[in-house]
Amino acid sequence: MFESRELSGRLADVRDEHAPNTLVFDCERDFETLRPAVAEDLGVIVDGFEPTSYPSEWLPEDAPTLLRRYAGSDLTIGMPGDGSIAWTKQTDPAVVLVKPRVEGSPEPFLEFLIAEAFVELGLDVPEHFLGFFEEAYREFDRVVPLGPNDTYQVATALYDGWVGLQARDVFADWRDDQPDLADAWQDAGTRLEGRVSGLSRAVARGETEFADATELACATIKHALELPPPFAALETGAYRDHGPEYAITWAEKTFDALSE
Repeated sequence: MFESRELSGRLADVRDEHAPNTLVFDCERDFETLRPAVAEDLGVIVDGFEPTSYPSEWLPEDAPTLLRRYAGSDLTIGMPGDGSIAWTKQTDPAVVLVKPRVEGSPEPFLEFLIAEAFVELGLDVPEHFLGFFEEAYREFDRVVPLGPNDTYQVATALYDGWVGLQARDVFADWRDDQPDLADAWQDAGTRLEGRVSGLSRAVARGETEFADATELACATIKHALELPPPFAALETGAYRDHGPEYAITWAEKTFDALSE
């Protein structure tokens, strides 16, 4: 299931700077969440496990089953919304997993995704939005008038945007010492630019679901693109500094405005 991935010199440099000793593996099969037995196969590769768990009281009553499993004591690696690259600090050392879905992607873009995982590991942020919102997730669920799966998607997006606010400063610095990775970061942002500019109109007309729009908008935050309202309010130092409290306030005001 796991095959060690050889890193280019530039990726090895980023790993050494941000996430020393992290192991990188190509995965044989795609996944959103690894089955516990498969996750535990990493035990022959890593030195040990320290599964993440959170109080069940942090979850709303209708929380998705996978989220309840993640909050529990079982080793849960990978969750919906992780994308093509998953990373975990529940292993010692940390692990980055490259999914088969990246096959066919341009090599510079793939290298950026792996480098991004190293940067996020180095930021020492939570592995999932539940560690970001903590007990405030119940309040977030209250102010978001969507079903549990869409609420999960919005929460994942907002957490990714918050991480992106911090990571993009690192990406911008690559222009000096990692120009190829900086070019890949900028190129990926350029490809998203046209899709983001009309998001507000698409949501207002019912052409795009709010959860999908939030996911796309927050994915562009790490590329330092200009966002349309209401998502522009997330691209601020206030969000970076106040995190979950800001996210809850933003969600409440945004849905109040949409309902008018």
